[in-house]
Amino acid sequence: MDGNGRWAKHRHRPRAFGHRAGVQAVRKVIEACIRAKVEVLTLFAFSSENWSRPEGEVRHLMDLFLRALRKEARELAGNGVRLRFIGERSRFSPELRAAMAESESAALDVVRLTVNIAVNYGGRWDIVNAAQALARAALAGQIDPDAIDQASFEQHLSLAPLPEPDLFIRTGGEARISNFLLWHLAYTELYFTPVLWPDFDETAFLAALTEFARRERRFGKTSDQVSSKPEAAHV
Repeated sequence: MDGNGRWAKHRHRPRAFGHRAGVQAVRKVIEACIRAKVEVLTLFAFSSENWSRPEGEVRHLMDLFLRALRKEARELAGNGVRLRFIGERSRFSPELRAAMAESESAALDVVRLTVNIAVNYGGRWDIVNAAQALARAALAGQIDPDAIDQASFEQHLSLAPLPEPDLFIRTGGEARISNFLLWHLAYTELYFTPVLWPDFDETAFLAALTEFARRERRFGKTSDQVSSKPEAAHV
């Protein structure tokens, strides 16, 4: 979700103004996902590298995150949206960690959409964290190191047990993945758009889905072997 700061700068407003507008864009995309029957949405809200931003901006982001959780979590649950958080939480305030845990534990009668929010997350951290968990299990004699394969490794990654993303969308014009879901994006379709995140509405989202639908996903096979294209389930 890139471009909040530039969006605000173009309007001669502080970066905080752009981050608040970015929250509104999140709501629009969640609603669009429900209408499009997308099953899983993962949002890169705050990377492990974002702590290096100016202290005032980080403080505002944490405050905005907490206020958005308190305001939106109950309504999202009422609309069948399950929230999950991936990333290292220990650096967040106890108040924020409690709000995250409370929103994750909300009871839902029907799950229409699972939303993963990546906070203090990095793809390299995710891989190292999984490797450490497997190493501890091997040292404890709980698993045979020779039995570790891709499937067992994936079980220890943050997204487990959810599927790998079908479509990666980056707004703001940058054409890189910036340490996001490095393991999971091996066969994900990549889509880059110059639209700044606060302007990324349902029309822009549907344009990304339309482009995705045009692509042939072969997963190493030939075109002749691929008879149909799956619908996007995870963005």
